[in-house]
This record gives sequence, C-alpha cells and structure tokens, in this order.
Amino acid sequence: MTAPTPQRVAQLMQAEQARFERTHARSGELFQQGKQHWLYGAPSHWMRRWMGGWPLTIADRPHDYGIRLADVDGNELVDFCLGDSGGLCGHGHPAIVQAMAHQAGIGTSLMLPGGDAAWVGAELQRRFGLSYWNLTTSASDANRACIRLARMITERPRVLVFSGAYHGSVEEAHVELAPDGSVRLRNGIHPNAFPHDRLSRVVEFNDTAALEQALRAGDVACVLAEPAMTNYGMVEPQPGFHDALRRLTRETGTVLVIDETHTISSGPGGYTRAHGLQPDMFVLGKAIAGGIPAAVFGLSQAMAERVWQALPPLPPTARQSAHAGFGGTLAGNALTVAVMRAVLSQVLTEPAFARMLELAARMQRGVDDTIAHHRLPWRTLRIGARMETLFAPEAPRNAADVRRTRDHALEALLHLYLLNRGVLITPFHNMTLCCPGTTAADVDCHVAAFAEFAAQVSA
Repeated sequence: MTAPTPQRVAQLMQAEQARFERTHARSGELFQQGKQHWLYGAPSHWMRRWMGGWPLTIADRPHDYGIRLADVDGNELVDFCLGDSGGLCGHGHPAIVQAMAHQAGIGTSLMLPGGDAAWVGAELQRRFGLSYWNLTTSASDANRACIRLARMITERPRVLVFSGAYHGSVEEAHVELAPDGSVRLRNGIHPNAFPHDRLSRVVEFNDTAALEQALRAGDVACVLAEPAMTNYGMVEPQPGFHDALRRLTRETGTVLVIDETHTISSGPGGYTRAHGLQPDMFVLGKAIAGGIPAAVFGLSQAMAERVWQALPPLPPTARQSAHAGFGGTLAGNALTVAVMRAVLSQVLTEPAFARMLELAARMQRGVDDTIAHHRLPWRTLRIGARMETLFAPEAPRNAADVRRTRDHALEALLHLYLLNRGVLITPFHNMTLCCPGTTAADVDCHVAAFAEFAAQVSA
C-alpha cells in the first residue's frame, strides 16, 4: 500500500483551488460583502471552516424534500454535512414545515406549555429510557445544566471529559491532552480566565486505567462523555470500555452524563438504546427539533430524586420562582415542542433509521471498494448513519492516535475536491451523514466522486 505523495497532493490542490474560484465566484462576492457586516464574513464564524476561501451561499430556490440544494452560482449540491447533524431530518420535510407553520399561527414563544408537550415528554421517556426531561435551546446549554446539577448533588468541583471529545461551548470541556501528556486548551481556544486546572480533568478515550485514577481522587462531579467520539475524528469505544465507565462512576459516586448530540444517528434511541447504556443524565441536541435551536436533557429516576432533594418543587399553590441557574426564556417554547413532536412521530422513526443505516452501509462499501482497488493505506469507520474516511490503515483508539495519523493536506484536498463536484461533507473532518431524505442515488454520487479522487491522488 502506498500513500499519495505530498507533491501530488499539492499539485491537485492548486488545480482544485483554481476550479473553486472559477465556479463559485458569486458566493465569493457575497462573502466579501458580508465581511462589511459580519465579524468573520458570515452569520457564524464556523461557516469559514469550509475549504476554498469562502463559504457557499445557498440559493433561495424551492426544492423537493431531501438533501439536494443549489448555490447562487448554479452549482447543484448533495448534502452529506447536514448542518453538522443539525439537519439530520433532511431539508424541507413536509411534516416539519407544516408543524412550524401551524404553531406559528398560534404562537411561537408563550412561556406556557402547548398541547404537544405531554406527548413529547412521554415519547422522550419511551425512546431514551430516562424518567424526567427538560428542554434548553442548545446541547451546550443542556450540558451546562447537567454539570450544574451534578455539582449541586455531589458537592464536587471537577468535570471529566475525554481528550478530543466535543460538547459545544462548555468551558470545562475546552481541554485536551497535548502530545507530552499535559493539559492544554483545544483548537486554540482562548482560556478566558476560566480555571481549567481546578474545574476540568481530561483523560484519553478508552483508557480505563487513567479514568479510574482520575475518578478515585474523589473530586469529579460528573463524567461528560460522547458514547463514541465523532468530532475529532471518529473513535469507537473498545470492548468493555462502557462497562468500566459505568462501574467506575457508580463506585466513585460520579454522575455519568452521556451526550448523544451526534450519535443519535445510531438509531431511534441513539447509541444509548442500541448498546444498552445506563447514563444518569442524557443530552440530545441539534436534530431533535428539525434544526430549530433546541436540546433536551433527561435524568434517571434516582438522579431526579437527588435533584428534588436539593432543589425541591414547590407546592401547587406556591409560585415556583427558583431560577436554578439554567434554562432561558426561549427554552421549551411552543414552536420547538410542536416541531419536536413532528420529528419524533413522523421523521426520525424506526423505519427511517433502518433505511438511513442501510444507506450509510452502502456508502461505506463503496468507499471501501475504492480504497481496496487502489491499494491505499486508508480505512473507513461507521457509527450508525455516520461514516468517516480515515487516511490511516488502523482504527484509532483515542485522540492521540488521530493526531498522530492525520494528514491535514490530504484532508483539505478531499474536501475541496468533493465540494467542486457538488458533494458536501462535514468541513471539520472526513465525515458523512445519511438522513431520512437521502437516496441511493445521492450515496452513489459521493461514492463516484470519491473514486475519482482516489484515482487522481494515486496517479
């Protein structure tokens, strides 16, 4: 097996950059205009993460439900990024559009529950197995609420996270292990005067010995964990790791928070239900309301009772005025809950997930066949409807493995090469996601473009 040479990658990158500038000129003009108003040229600074020099501007053009879009330069696009999971339902599902329009005609934010609230609460309990739920406006907010509650009931300061994991804008989770084993801020994030040395603890994913040593210190309020890492590069849990994680957290009185904001693509009940995990608290965001900013967090019966002891609900005749340190005016708004009902009842259903998983498997088979045909030292990993192409022959066990084997120049070329052929993948790494609106033809577009890419870099 032979990897592409740096010279070949650089040569192709130069050609692809010229093609991008030629075929996406109008998006470039709009980005230059945006730099006069937006802090980083677009409504979110994350939109600058795409290759090419500027983000594409999507055309305001009606389309059928699915993942096909067009940009303002007239380029047709097949979207496997899906808003980095926020668009897991696909674009323009009729049930979501109808629910939005219906509830908007009644009221969007009422500070009161609507008629869909009881159904949604019962469905969250049924699907994910935790007894009690609360809504926030983002998974970051939900994670922060869980951290606050865990500190309240344990009276401990620290939050343990796994190096390379992602939990939104949670300050305690902005840490990773450097190559020398020291703790540093991830992704060049500014420390912002936050005392990470006192409130955070970080170990490598799948490192049970390091996890046990960290928890035995007795100062960790909660472990905040993705069940499988999906943001630094896909990393699967090793056999027995989750059993050890659950055992050690129970033995040390540590709250286990599972953040399924990405791994919900594993099935209707997420990775947790598919693999029989037993978290104390559970977080789900992004896709749960069809892309409307929303998230939920759930508590087990035992956790809820501990929370009620510290923060008891008041009698029915008393005014419940406790702020509790989390929430927000728009949390649980009527529009969100109405759309959440549509998502759970008509979009992210058991049959839809079965189809999504088969399409992701189809994509993996196609990419694997191309890798084998060209005898490239690469591999794929798939977790549910999510697949990643790794420019390494072995699956990583942790973030250190990902860092050691990552080829940034080749990744950049892959992203730009696919984008120039109308195939969007997650801009942060080589990840694709299938949704209920994905078709076999969409998958085959990606497989064909990837095969062309592999042939070019192997030439």
